Amino acid sequence: MQRFVPGAHARFRRYSVSSMSIATKTGDAGQTALMYGRRVPKMDRRVEAYGTVDELSAALGLVRATTKAELIQKTVLSIQRELVVLMGELAVADEDRERYQRDGYHIVTAPMVDRLTAVVDDLEQNHNITFKHWATPGHTLDAAALDVARTTCRRAERLVVGLGDSAQYVNPETIRYLNRLSDVLWLFARYAEGGEGETTLRV
Repeated sequence: MQRFVPGAHARFRRYSVSSMSIATKTGDAGQTALMYGRRVPKMDRRVEAYGTVDELSAALGLVRATTKAELIQKTVLSIQRELVVLMGELAVADEDRERYQRDGYHIVTAPMVDRLTAVVDDLEQNHNITFKHWATPGHTLDAAALDVARTTCRRAERLVVGLGDSAQYVNPETIRYLNRLSDVLWLFARYAEGGEGETTLRV
């Protein structure tokens, strides 16, 4: 199995539980590694960005564990898998970007954003879930989990935008993906609160 491992050399690698320990001890002095082993402080903008996306994926895991809606479960699992691609790309220093793509690693693309847009369109057009008012989180457990994931997504988006503003390269599709994902999560939360056709004001 291939997995993104932030911190422990921060690379995609093939491993088994018996072949390595999670306690590498290489980060004990407050540094970690980007892809290809470049050492940076753990508060580096890239680390903070992909670390927050990792936090987002964990929040989405809670969504899958609490919701009974098959539509949400299946879509969220697909999103979690795509977030691995997004984290991997964020963990690449500018100097290693060409090497990263040459080595065959995937990057965030416009079709990935389009798939999220299609989810928005489906919820709005076919399930009558629309943005008509603010909502207070907590009406149901799974909706609350979705709102936590949404706000985490917004924080990740701000950090990625800040990374780009710091003159480091950021794939524009990454920002578009996180922006669209937050819309999906807002609509899913309202869907979880009342199902199709829910129009009750929740403020």
